[in-house]
Amino acid sequence: MKFSQSGEPATANTKGTLILFVDKSDQIVSGSNMSDSTIESKVNSLIENQFLKKASNSVLSCPLVDSESSSIDLRSIFLIRCSKAELSAEAFRDMTAALARNLVLNTQNEVHIDISGLQVTDSSTADMLRHMTVQILKASYRFDQFKTIKKPASKVEYCIFHIQQPEGQAEGLEAAVLAGQAIGEGTNFTRTLGNRPANHCTPSHLADEAMSLAADSKTLSTKIHEEADMEKLGMGALLSVTAGTDQPAKLIEMNYQGGETDSAPIVLIGKGVTFDTGGISLKPPGTMDEMKFDMCGAASVFGVMQAVEQMQLPINVIGLVAAAENMPGGDATKPGDVVTSMSGKTIEVLNTDAEGRLVLCDTLTYAQKFKPELMIDIATLTGACVVALGAHASGLYSNRDDLADQLLQAGQSTGDRAWRMPLWKEYTKQLDSPFADLGNIGGAKAGSVTAACFLKEFVGETPWAHLDIAGSAWNSGAKKGATGRPVELLTEFLMQKAG
Repeated sequence: MKFSQSGEPATANTKGTLILFVDKSDQIVSGSNMSDSTIESKVNSLIENQFLKKASNSVLSCPLVDSESSSIDLRSIFLIRCSKAELSAEAFRDMTAALARNLVLNTQNEVHIDISGLQVTDSSTADMLRHMTVQILKASYRFDQFKTIKKPASKVEYCIFHIQQPEGQAEGLEAAVLAGQAIGEGTNFTRTLGNRPANHCTPSHLADEAMSLAADSKTLSTKIHEEADMEKLGMGALLSVTAGTDQPAKLIEMNYQGGETDSAPIVLIGKGVTFDTGGISLKPPGTMDEMKFDMCGAASVFGVMQAVEQMQLPINVIGLVAAAENMPGGDATKPGDVVTSMSGKTIEVLNTDAEGRLVLCDTLTYAQKFKPELMIDIATLTGACVVALGAHASGLYSNRDDLADQLLQAGQSTGDRAWRMPLWKEYTKQLDSPFADLGNIGGAKAGSVTAACFLKEFVGETPWAHLDIAGSAWNSGAKKGATGRPVELLTEFLMQKAG
């Protein structure tokens, strides 16, 4: 699907489908002159006969059977009810989601969306364009790689936004559309990696995807570290997770250089456990199939790196993915074993199902060799975070208030929200071990917090944030599948950092 924006009226040379917004007083919200008799009479008739429901976000699609008599080549009109011309950010997101869900069912290959009369509180036209592009791409997503009978893909090939274009801002608005396309495609790439079954999406598969991502890029390069390399680095914590499987672990390093050569990079670190049985501390079987999603933190790093490269942001970003499989086996790590991390700290492995923090702690240590401006790790880390926050917000932990505030704001502006959680020293005491420097769990209480406190022990003074996405990374039930979060939050954050 290709996107563009136009300063011309929505009725000028419009083909396919025209999408219009109607407020609660039945007025068309548009800066364009609806002078075409076919459009004007048809819309008025639909509104007068109450075919468009009064409820906000109601939609109505109507074919133009007499379109040949029209002065323009329209085939259908699509109406969506908005509460008023100026919307809150939340109302705009809800309306855009409803629009996107219905738009992808459209039978025309060209769609024109007239947003020339819409306004969103505290948002620019560029923000609106970017968000709508992202949501339409997300709604068009299908994962049918392993189905023999596939659902028809959306027929929409071209989507043109009609806006009131301020003088001299055309280039910036076009850039906003291109950014939305990059973010939407990056989000869908993340969803695809997350949705692939674990017998296909192995650590080696993620390594291949990383190599492919950098293959034709002048700004992105990839390096793959094998288990022998990790042994030389002293990554005893990471390697303890992969000890029971035949699948070799991979430490994936993606390096995007869009900024000044000597500019400190931002490092993104993704938990890439491609399947988590729990190891010797075996998980219950009921929903164990969903543990293919335990690499969604890594998948989000892939999606962000793709988006950043596509946008060519003037910033340096390093994506690190600790890819491993956690299986029981003759060589598997056992509860009570003590391992030595790359930092030199020793860890008593009290529960082999608390493996994510083990792969991340060594990767956090490795990340510091780049002397980063800041580090952010993303992980489906704890069921306790799901209990605390459900699926609506990702858990956010940070050792810097300014970094936490920036991430929270990025989440708020995109709707990909996070909620800050505590990192008090009282919680760290729960990790005390009589046999090692610390244990890998802190007991039954505050499990998400103690997991974050564990990671904090390996970041030193580097500005750092941890996103626990165990509740937000995928949906269960009838609509089971990866969500692509928090790609939107992270790309918004990086765009702000890039200026």
